[in-house]
Amino acid sequence: MPFILKRFNAPKGEKIQLFLLKTLGYKPAIAHRLISRGRIFDSKHNSYLISQSIKEDSVYIALFEGHTRGLKPLHIFKDFAIFDKPSNLVIHPNSKKTEYSLLDEIRYHFGEKANQAHRIDAETSGLVLVGRHEKATNELAGMFETKDYKKSYLAIVEGKIEKDITIDKNLKKEGKNIGVRMATCENNEGKHSITHVKPISYNEEKDITLLELIPITGRQHQIRVHLNSIGHRILGDPIYGVDDMNAEAYLNKTLNNEDRIKATNSHRLWLHANYLEFEFQKVVYKIFSKNPEIYKEFNS
Repeated sequence: MPFILKRFNAPKGEKIQLFLLKTLGYKPAIAHRLISRGRIFDSKHNSYLISQSIKEDSVYIALFEGHTRGLKPLHIFKDFAIFDKPSNLVIHPNSKKTEYSLLDEIRYHFGEKANQAHRIDAETSGLVLVGRHEKATNELAGMFETKDYKKSYLAIVEGKIEKDITIDKNLKKEGKNIGVRMATCENNEGKHSITHVKPISYNEEKDITLLELIPITGRQHQIRVHLNSIGHRILGDPIYGVDDMNAEAYLNKTLNNEDRIKATNSHRLWLHANYLEFEFQKVVYKIFSKNPEIYKEFNS
């Protein structure tokens, strides 16, 4: 399990937050997060509140310790690294019950101060940039917030697309039964969103098209919503282009593989973060994924 309960000697009667700051050397934000998320315990496994004093001569902290399942970084540099994430792997543990995430591999390879600089959906495969220390992570994360990078995806979609398309449609929360679902909307609503679509190849037998996609903006589910809005759902998408019952079952983790294939025509979402270009400390990096899985699926 990624969360390990560790015991620390502690001065009885001292404020728990002060102990974390002074004795263990945590930064205020991290100390506050550990307490607010219920990860500081006494010997009876009762969580400490931020205002409480230490009751005993020891404190127990649930700390994340990464482990590996064999996933290695695609590239390693002095201050950062890049992973080629497989599909169905979450970036960060959703709860204490998450047995494995990309963060496990990040911490296993680079230590507890390493972190991802951005996120992609669990089912989206491909490139994830990782800072090897806090300064690099913050700088790289800031780059993603300001959109100071270039990025492209590969996707397999249903139907035939023959020409380049630019999808310029605002996005907003759908506001219906499926809370995470986004929808296109009028230009006076939502957020401005643009995706460039470039067809690579068409598989006539399966009636699917392999695309390169360049999101100019980076909205939630942007590529998925835009493609579905023009009648070309991404193969295997369990949220867009399916009815509410199947989407809800997927989100609740009750949609079995057989029913998912019936509803979406595949066992996974065929969207892949394939290319990333950015400048870091006056050096320009251009990184391509080496994961061939999407090509194998398209040509099979």
